[in-house]
This record gives sequence, structure tokens and C-alpha cells, in this order.
Amino acid sequence: MKSLALTAGALAAAALVWYAVPSFAEPAKRVPAPTADLAAPAAAKTETAVFAGGCFWGVQGVFQRVKGVSNAVSGYAGGDAKTARYDEVGSGRTGHAESVRITYDPKQISYGKLLQIYFSVAHDPTELNRQGPDTGTQYRSTVFAENAEQARIAKEYIAQLNQAKTFGKPLATTIEMAKPFYAAEDYHQDYLTLNPSQPYIAINDMPKIDDLKKLFPESYKATPSLVRGAKAG
Repeated sequence: MKSLALTAGALAAAALVWYAVPSFAEPAKRVPAPTADLAAPAAAKTETAVFAGGCFWGVQGVFQRVKGVSNAVSGYAGGDAKTARYDEVGSGRTGHAESVRITYDPKQISYGKLLQIYFSVAHDPTELNRQGPDTGTQYRSTVFAENAEQARIAKEYIAQLNQAKTFGKPLATTIEMAKPFYAAEDYHQDYLTLNPSQPYIAINDMPKIDDLKKLFPESYKATPSLVRGAKAG
């Protein structure tokens, strides 16, 4: 994503050039649900999932609007705590990927359903180390599994989609385990909701919200669960 240090005027001027660079990304479509999924726990509790799929602004914005999700935080996963800062992650040399940690109620939505939304509308899983105009390993498609069961479900789902040739080409999504998540700086949280007209958001991310509403009406909620409890701008 473009640096936040740019002025609004510079962003607007750049929109016609940089933001509109074609990505050859797959058009959004509702992919088949996974044939295997995690069972809902008997006791009432919340679970977490961590996904990376390009700029975290858009991924966070999607999952904040999914029923059963109580929180979605932008952050970094894959590297060390000392490099979990935006200015360093942007170098592409930290091992981190821009990620989103999702807190959800497994009695309302399953891990498999979150994966289905992730692969369908949150990003293009066939792009290797990039999403749209953003390039680098920090924008890779990765499921950061919280445990062996999440890793198993994700691995089987990727194999299922590849075998069915759902996207017409292999998924680039990787699975990484035992990688801590570090929340991003405050100014990154709720960025899509607070800045819907910002050129990058309007061109690259707002269409994802439309796709979620159209392809997953049963899972879409109009009022997002925001990190800071702020109101939409």
C-alpha cells in the first residue's frame, strides 16, 4: 500500500497512475465450501484465526463485516517482535506479512466458513507475493495457523480447491505455524471504514465489501465491528 506520509493531494494525483495498475487478479467468486471443518466447541468460547492476503486494510474491512466476528485487528505475523513495525515490514526483509487476527464465535461461524470468505473475496489466492498494485513477501497469501487442526483444515481446503481447478491455476497460499501476531499501529486500525473515499481504498478495497455482501449475504453485517469503536467517516 502507498505510504501514509503522502498528502491527500498527492494521493489523488497518483490514483490515476499507480492505484490503477492492472493486477490481473481473479474476479471475486464464491468458491465451494471446504469439505472438512472444525467442530464447534461444546463450551461457549471465542476462537482466533490469522490470515494474510495483501494490504491489511482491505482484509480487515472484509472480516469486520462478517457475522460472528467480534474483532478483526490489522497487524504483522511471520517475523520477530523487534521488526513488527510498518516502516520495517515495508522493506520486505523482515519475514512479516501484513495480517489480520480475527476473533470469532465458532457457534455462529466456523473456521471453514472464514476460509471460504478469505479465498472468495478477501484477496486473490493465486497471486504470489503480491496483491493488486502491492508487491513483496509482506503481501503474501498465508494462513497463520493457530494450531495443528487449523493447519490441517487449511491444507485440505487448499488441496480441494487446487484439485477442482477452482481458479484455473494453483493457489499461492502458504501455511505457517507458531508465528506470533503483533498488532499494527493505531492509525492502521479501521482504516477502510474511516477512509472509504481514499483512492487506494476506493479502487482496491471497497469492491471487496460489495463482493462480500453479494456473494455471502447470509454472512454479511452492515455495521462493522471496529477496533477503536469509531464511527464510519
